[in-house]
Amino acid sequence: MKQFEIPTKLNTLLFAMMGVGLLSLGLTYFVFDGELQERFWSNLLHNSIFFTVVAFMALFFYCCNIVALSGWYTQFKRLWEAYSLFLLPGLLLIAFVGLSGMLGWSHLYHWADPASVAEDKILEGKSPFLNYRWYFMATLLFGGIWYFISRRLRSLSVQEDLHGTMDYKYHRKMRVFAAFLLIFGGFTSAAAIWLWVMSVDAHWYSTLFAWYSCVSGLIAMVALTIMTLIYLKAKGYYQNVTLEHLHDLGKYMFAFSIFWTYMWFSQYMLIWYANVGEETVYFKERLDKYPVLFWGNLLINFVLPFLVLLRNDTKRKYGTLIFVSAMLVFGHWLDYFLMLKPGILHTTHALAGHSHDGHSATEHAHHAAEAVGGFAGPGFLELGTFIGFLGFFLFFSYRALRNANMEPKKDPYYEESLHHHV
Repeated sequence: MKQFEIPTKLNTLLFAMMGVGLLSLGLTYFVFDGELQERFWSNLLHNSIFFTVVAFMALFFYCCNIVALSGWYTQFKRLWEAYSLFLLPGLLLIAFVGLSGMLGWSHLYHWADPASVAEDKILEGKSPFLNYRWYFMATLLFGGIWYFISRRLRSLSVQEDLHGTMDYKYHRKMRVFAAFLLIFGGFTSAAAIWLWVMSVDAHWYSTLFAWYSCVSGLIAMVALTIMTLIYLKAKGYYQNVTLEHLHDLGKYMFAFSIFWTYMWFSQYMLIWYANVGEETVYFKERLDKYPVLFWGNLLINFVLPFLVLLRNDTKRKYGTLIFVSAMLVFGHWLDYFLMLKPGILHTTHALAGHSHDGHSATEHAHHAAEAVGGFAGPGFLELGTFIGFLGFFLFFSYRALRNANMEPKKDPYYEESLHHHV
């Protein structure tokens, strides 16, 4: 079976998931939000960024394997190509949230409020970078180049499958684009993460933050890959993908979970013991007001995969891999929740006193306090939005997957992948 067709039941399920997401966003905007609508906009930003980072890390990890002349993943490389193409809708959604801020519809970023910048020397000092010009450059220009490379790699991969003669002609071209993406994407993804995520806490910064955020997305991407491969094998596809391949993916999931924890601990320990006020406030806010999420984040994303995947045999069992993968996708979505929501809530409260519509500061503060729902922790509407975005991501990926042969048999490393053994 070369071509993938989305089963009717799966198609129905994905549309149902997207429907849940749209309903959740609609209820958030029209019923369960405060006057500033920050719960709606923050939910949209949170999920757009999370799944865009997952798509980018699929592209980045794919390029790493191409440059390394790796062959083990070749059978299912179409899956990573399909994931990476989600960059297009993801980046457009992030740009839309940025546009909403420019038009005054949302107030997610403290640095976007002129009155706050005028009164705050730290924000004023960062204003040459923290502004919407750079925000849209990171989203549309940098992200556009990422998407162009993902399309180019996909095109060369398909051409190789149609016209290739096992002479590395197309693969050499792919290595050029992959090498460029590793350099360009490595630098520009950091700038994008600083603007999209880190700048919601505009007084705070961390030199490790881009690494931390991207590794979080990488683990979620590998976890989604494992679950998708197991599902597709159950449907009769990828029969040559064996426990050897899943074992390697499980090892990556285990190893990067430890690396993520190293990043988590390094940020916490190095910043906390230095006792620099404008830096430690980031952790103090989350420790004092979000202790369950703060420690739960470490429990789900480190303790669980470490204890379960430490044994070799657990990385070769479908049930165990599916359970840990599902927990890690949710856990790293929760990680992004904790990165974004406290800073956005702080901005909402800070802007409550800057009234431009005749309401008193007290009235605005009251409405800002009402918006705490969905900020102290994910509620049903946040979970519904996550389900909707997950359905959208999978639907988009499956549609891309069906547009080419699932197994690229003319890839020069295809035979190596067939006989992969660990």
